[in-house]
Amino acid sequence: MNVTAQNLPNAPVFEVPDPVDEFGQDGGKFYRCYDALADEIDEDMVKGLKEQLDGMLIFAGLFAGVNSAFLALTLPLLSADPSDDISALLAQNNAILIQMATGSNDSIPANSRLPSTEFSPSRDIFAVNALFSLSLAFAIISSFLAVLGRQWLVYYRKKSGGGPDRQRWEQLKRFLGAERWQLEPILDDVLPSLLQIGLIIFCASLILYLRHLSPAISLIVGIPMYVGLAIFVGSALCTVWDKFCPFQSPLSHVIIWSARAVPPAVKGIKALEWRRLSQGFSIKRWLDVLTRGREEESRESLQVIALQRAICTSDDPATLLHSTANILGITTVSQMEQLWRDRVFQERFVDQFQNSYSRMLQLRGHNEVNIAASSRRLYSSAAAHIVMYRDTNWDIHETLERSIVSLKTESTLIPLSQPLDSSTCLIRSTVSATLLQFCFISGGPSGVVYDRFCNHLATALAEQTHHDSRLSEIVSFIVMNHEDLLFGRLESIDVLRNAYRGCGTFKYNDSVQLCD
Repeated sequence: MNVTAQNLPNAPVFEVPDPVDEFGQDGGKFYRCYDALADEIDEDMVKGLKEQLDGMLIFAGLFAGVNSAFLALTLPLLSADPSDDISALLAQNNAILIQMATGSNDSIPANSRLPSTEFSPSRDIFAVNALFSLSLAFAIISSFLAVLGRQWLVYYRKKSGGGPDRQRWEQLKRFLGAERWQLEPILDDVLPSLLQIGLIIFCASLILYLRHLSPAISLIVGIPMYVGLAIFVGSALCTVWDKFCPFQSPLSHVIIWSARAVPPAVKGIKALEWRRLSQGFSIKRWLDVLTRGREEESRESLQVIALQRAICTSDDPATLLHSTANILGITTVSQMEQLWRDRVFQERFVDQFQNSYSRMLQLRGHNEVNIAASSRRLYSSAAAHIVMYRDTNWDIHETLERSIVSLKTESTLIPLSQPLDSSTCLIRSTVSATLLQFCFISGGPSGVVYDRFCNHLATALAEQTHHDSRLSEIVSFIVMNHEDLLFGRLESIDVLRNAYRGCGTFKYNDSVQLCD
């Protein structure tokens, strides 16, 4: 394929890549695009979290200082005042001195119990100090976790040795671990929540302390605090009703998470067989599990995840095209099932497929028809490859099916002026996309369209210098199922799948003619 375009002076050459037979074997183009994308995503996440943690540390320090000042006022109220004991002793001494001065023989009642022995703090003071102390504890914990979070982020971005390939897959494993263990929600929601909880407790203890001193002052200060709390809770509830509401906060995320997670969790708890679970519990067994550790993702699984990440998050046309070209490098059913299992990937790929032609014209200009057609051809080839490497019925694909069938036959085939520059992988996949169209067109294709297809394929094969066994099997499939394809009588695409995968079902004979 290798169709290029350059519609501006000094603009970089834009190229629609050829599909690859093996994942990543495109001269490192996909990996360069993916590395730049992954580095941008990781750096953006780490930068945002670090800024938030820095702000938390500053606020937590100021908050702890204010809290400590109030504790310095309220903590002495939990113990007896020494001046009370001194006053009692002085009063007793004064009575003795007066008696001695007047010569009175009256007995002085001796009170051996000092006020401190009978002191007991009031319930309000006890509650005030407990709340102030709890608020300070939340501030200290959130500060400690913020410092710990910064250490986690340093480890997350720490480069390892071993070359770019090892660094790429190790960083992807760290990214998957961060997603699996909810690193971003913990640093973005849980830590600020601790600080907010401490602030709410502090406000409650302040109101209680002021009420102990003066109920009127407590009411004056409490009213704006109650209003602020109501606004905080109300804004969180607004995000439950409208997920694009700008008043996002950790509380709103907790409410949304609870609404989604609690019902399934309750059902799961009810469905658990506790007796069988307790019988299966063994300390030795769990120690063995911890010792072995979690099994890491395989190289093939990481390749699929990298492909999903690139297509689902990138808006760069070059990255999307190189990622689509590498879809044809996935040649196992398990990898393809893992790729297509992601609902977000399905929606993103189908959207790019359906709009590839128009978006490329918008990007490169309406004069660049060839490059737009090549882009659409690449997406149709990838769509056909996905269908061929999934062991499912055709109707399972639905949207993908409609996208393939809706294309004109001429738009999926490589122009006759181009086959010498095209890889056998592209020819094989475009031919398969056209065959899928023939299989599911009601009544089959018209004779003119079918003859044009056969002549096109014969010309492309004649110009190919390298023999491709899988392409030969597809040609044999066409010859042996000539009438079924022409009249739309092919009942299943499983035979075409086997030919496309090169399972050895068909043996190609060069003497066989594609069309009469």
